[in-house]
Amino acid sequence: MNKISKLAYVDPDARIGDNVVIDPFVYIESNVVIGDNCHIRPNAVIRSGARIGNNNQIFEGAIIAATPQDFRWKGDDSFVEIGHNNTIREHVIINRSINPGGATRIGSNSFVMAQTHIGHDSHIGDFCVLGNAVKIAGDVNISDYTILSSNALVHEGCDVGAYCLIKGGCRVNNHVPPFTIMAHNPIEYKGINSFVLRRCGKSEDTIDEIASAYRHVYSTNTSVFNALQRIRVDVNDIPEKTDIIDFIESHKLELAAIPKDLEE
Repeated sequence: MNKISKLAYVDPDARIGDNVVIDPFVYIESNVVIGDNCHIRPNAVIRSGARIGNNNQIFEGAIIAATPQDFRWKGDDSFVEIGHNNTIREHVIINRSINPGGATRIGSNSFVMAQTHIGHDSHIGDFCVLGNAVKIAGDVNISDYTILSSNALVHEGCDVGAYCLIKGGCRVNNHVPPFTIMAHNPIEYKGINSFVLRRCGKSEDTIDEIASAYRHVYSTNTSVFNALQRIRVDVNDIPEKTDIIDFIESHKLELAAIPKDLEE
């Protein structure tokens, strides 16, 4: 049974699941879908195009499916799609897509802390943590099990691989390959994210092989092209080796923390 405050506005065309709590002063527009067992807290705004799964907690002042902050958006209908079991804290803003029928996507089991902004058409994976006041521009991809610490900035079009840690205040201005830790400004490679890898069940041998791969990329003062050749020869054949090579090759060797003269 739903518990909807009489002081909330819920458009009659909005589709609300079962066991949903909607607190006072919530504003929910038409063309919205909210799944089961969600809690929408006071002063949150759920705008047209929101598609919210089950068991989500949306805190005070958050705005879901805000219109894009981009001059290319021409008023077309688009979406924000949110999975299950997420916590979205106070004053988070998530913009919908600038493309007709497109979507900004948040996966499942993620924690988005207060005052974070997620721009149009960005995709956040599963089991991610976005710290306080993280700013993510449009067309960004954040892969599974990645942590962005407070005040991190991710520039438009960047791709951050799985199991990464971006430390607080870091400006991400290029692609970040999986399993790494990045910090400082200008951005610097600080090692691999061994803590999270262990928590997610990766073996010590696997962690050692990942570290060996990235020594070739970041610690040998050779080009990324040459580093890839060394990884192919020196690193044992594990799935994570393939993930690293595929990520770097698919992004045309353009990586954060690599000097321009070493990219090729």
